[in-house]
Amino acid sequence: MNPTAPLQIAPKQIAPMKIAIATDAWFPQVNGVVRTLAATVAELHRRGHEVELITPERFLTVALPGYSQIRVAISPRFSARRMLDGFAPDLVHIATEGPIGWSARGWCRARGVPFTTAFHTRFPEYLSVRTGISAERFWPIMQRFHGPSSAVMVATPSLAAELAGRGIAHTHAWGRGIDHTLFTLVGDTLPELAELPRPILLNVGRVAPEKNLEAFLDLDTPGSKVVVGDGPALAEMRRLYPDVTFLGALAGERLAAAYRSADVFVFPSLTDTFGLVIIEALACGLPVAAYPVAGPIDILGAQGRGVEHDFPATVAALDRDLGVAVDKALRLDSQAPAVFAARFTWPRATDQFLTAIDQAARAGRAQPVPEPA
Repeated sequence: MNPTAPLQIAPKQIAPMKIAIATDAWFPQVNGVVRTLAATVAELHRRGHEVELITPERFLTVALPGYSQIRVAISPRFSARRMLDGFAPDLVHIATEGPIGWSARGWCRARGVPFTTAFHTRFPEYLSVRTGISAERFWPIMQRFHGPSSAVMVATPSLAAELAGRGIAHTHAWGRGIDHTLFTLVGDTLPELAELPRPILLNVGRVAPEKNLEAFLDLDTPGSKVVVGDGPALAEMRRLYPDVTFLGALAGERLAAAYRSADVFVFPSLTDTFGLVIIEALACGLPVAAYPVAGPIDILGAQGRGVEHDFPATVAALDRDLGVAVDKALRLDSQAPAVFAARFTWPRATDQFLTAIDQAARAGRAQPVPEPA
């Protein structure tokens, strides 16, 4: 399975559909899930599909304990079902395994409406980091959630293989893209970083325990470290690392300017299923330093020249020693990454999304299967 492989079904062959998308992650959250869904919805609208969004903004919500930036819907079951009944979708795509996701799943099972799901986040590992409970205790929940899905959409081949080993084998490739009009080599830089000692090492993402930021911030390297992002660990990180520049969350032109202001993008996460920020950084001319783990290796390849080792230049350094990866990445060309990033586009990713949706819809409505909510 290769998220960048050619598709068998062209988008022009897929007639407009009524697609409901149920997600517990939505604006004002800023993360890869939200950006992926927003870009996909825009592309679906452009192609003539009718989309109904079932998101937290349509429900009473409460802040997630220990993570005030994320709000979850309170008892969304009946309201979600009413929304779905009113829209009468041809198919439902369920993006997250939260309260809204479970409510939409229950409606589909009761009504016999086909649905797809996505595996964006390794929740078992994230929950293990936050609770101290083994991730193995949480995997049966994931298996139950995704079991009746017509297709479980995943961004990388290694994630598909991992899920197959967990008994979730009915996966479908759904790659990622970026806004190539925003993330470019040419453009403004960030004034706040203009006077920092070089080289500037940048990380962009959620400031949270599961992101393994300490592995980056503890490196003994010359120059300056910069972190862009918000999250539950931001205040503690600022206290522990006073020499690091924490800019908080940035978006749009200022985020692109932050990328263009740096010399290397450092991605220390060991648990991400993809890493959309890696592509954004590449498009702005930043070589990447990362661990050789699922996510980075599925984008960059083990040698930093693509998964198929088919790119003529090296755009990233992957090493089990992150400091070694940084040293190698600092010696790489700053022009090649942007050329490499051009292969990741939202139209191409949406082709893959629609292929899975179309196949599920063509399979027809399943017989209603009574299931406790």
